[in-house]
Amino acid sequence: MELAYYSDYAVRLVNSEDPARGKDSLTSVEAVRDLFGGNQSAARRATDADVTRFRAVRARLRSVFAAADTGDETLAVDLLNSLLLEFPVSPQISGHDFRDDDGRPLWHMHLADHPSNATAGFAAIASMGLAFHLTEYGVDRLGLCEAAPCRNAYLDTSTNRSRRYCSDRCATRANVAAYRARKRLEADRSASTGRTADSAQRASANGER
Repeated sequence: MELAYYSDYAVRLVNSEDPARGKDSLTSVEAVRDLFGGNQSAARRATDADVTRFRAVRARLRSVFAAADTGDETLAVDLLNSLLLEFPVSPQISGHDFRDDDGRPLWHMHLADHPSNATAGFAAIASMGLAFHLTEYGVDRLGLCEAAPCRNAYLDTSTNRSRRYCSDRCATRANVAAYRARKRLEADRSASTGRTADSAQRASANGER
């Protein structure tokens, strides 16, 4: 498993909140456990106290995406490094669940953590995964959705670094809004041109008299 895979942990946590709409799905220990996905052994360690701790880590991870989104890559790296220092992991070679045609393990790198609580474990994996993604693909591959009011985090994996939205739905909504804005502008210009032409005709008529 590629270590950059773990960057999805960071995206899931950041997008558990929609600040522009005042929505927050991270309100219970069950919501915390859901963020672990298939890693149920780690999810079972979560307690009610992790709700508040997860929110604190979420704010710090969003700051990394926000810095990257504005082009401040040094700040993004500094913020991420502070998380890596606070929440360390232990890389290990693993062969579980993956076999070749001869039944031999397909060895790969795996992130193992030894945290004191569920938040520390999740934060360690999310931060390390994001760090691998950042160093592999570049800081500009981290962004926040441009489709207002959505500000969901996303990881740009496009070949031409062109991603601007967190989902196809947001991309469609933004394109529709842009189309309508262009149509309104064209209508305003047409009306303005028409008014100018009418004024010119009236002035010409008055001059002839």
